[in-house]
Amino acid sequence: MTVSLGVDVLIAQAYAPLKGKRVGLYTNLSATDSELIPTYERFVQAPQVNLVALFAPEHGIWGAEADGVHIHSMTDSRTGIMVHSLYGEAFRPTSQMLGEIDVMVCDIQDVGVRYYTFLWSLMEVIDACGAHAIPVLILDRPNPLGGRVWGAPLNPMFSSIVGRYNIPTVHGMTLGEITRYLQHTFQKGVASITVIQCEGWQRHMRFSDTGLSWVCPSPAMASPTTALHYGGSCLLEGTNISEGRGTSLPFEALGAPFIKDPFALATQLNALDSVQDSLRFRPHVFKPTSSKFAGQICYGVQAHILNADSYQPLYTWLEVIRLLRHTYDEFAWLPPYKDILHFDLLIGTDKVRQQIDEAIPVAYITEGWQAYCEAFTRQREPFLLYADEVQ
Repeated sequence: MTVSLGVDVLIAQAYAPLKGKRVGLYTNLSATDSELIPTYERFVQAPQVNLVALFAPEHGIWGAEADGVHIHSMTDSRTGIMVHSLYGEAFRPTSQMLGEIDVMVCDIQDVGVRYYTFLWSLMEVIDACGAHAIPVLILDRPNPLGGRVWGAPLNPMFSSIVGRYNIPTVHGMTLGEITRYLQHTFQKGVASITVIQCEGWQRHMRFSDTGLSWVCPSPAMASPTTALHYGGSCLLEGTNISEGRGTSLPFEALGAPFIKDPFALATQLNALDSVQDSLRFRPHVFKPTSSKFAGQICYGVQAHILNADSYQPLYTWLEVIRLLRHTYDEFAWLPPYKDILHFDLLIGTDKVRQQIDEAIPVAYITEGWQAYCEAFTRQREPFLLYADEVQ
């Protein structure tokens, strides 16, 4: 069965909620309907829709810019519509950007992981719209990871574009659900949010169960498998180990010129307790075309998923990073960004990094995280829109 997306439902309604209104659209080109036509294009072509402004998160409206690259606002050459960048001079829509908008529509493919910046740009949009009494319409999409909740809490002292509010690393909610939860819990319900739900999606479904085609929402999010690894392997971004950016296997491979013996590393990693039945690490050598070690040979491994149900990405990749930290003298944490290390922003605290430095076992580092996730699962319950809860 193919899931119908929120945009599909809106089209079936002949865009009724948008008639007679000036429309802003927060999106990028990866947000398509079930026929793979971008929502942006649907709005441009629909006579019922008066699209007056576009808003784009990290990677830009075309989803083509590299991670972390600040993007200038521009005029769309196809339509003459202004594209406001929310990852450049401004991270939040200004009064001027919102001045001619009657309703803000939000349609973008999230990956269900706290580090991914699209959610936090969306919350800035919602907060700004609330301050200007502009209603928000969210066209919902499946969470590609399904409904399972796991991961680390976020210390508010480490709030950033890779984690603004305290939610688990993987929250198990759609964007429509998580924005309702966050707005009620942290933004105190100022904005008016309406969610046009998907039809046919249930919480146990991963992306492979939806019948939909995967469109990369950002340059390094190559597949739903990438998204599953990303919940843990993204932490490598905070180290001097390549996470596979600039190759065909971002977040599925790791390596560095100084590792030298990928066979020995694969053997060590495959012996980790968290790896046994869920993953297999294979010796892998690659040469990134961009990002860390661009143009250099990197020796490392590729992670292959054997059992997605038993795979615990965050726990596993913390064990991987702990092993790398105490195996290679050249290992280093990347320098601070505004006085906070990038690894600490990703994991949501500086305590985990300090514990890894002290060679404290990951089982001890993660103690209490399960109880935190169980409490969050109860707290999110009133905001869920889809059935078949996964515990």
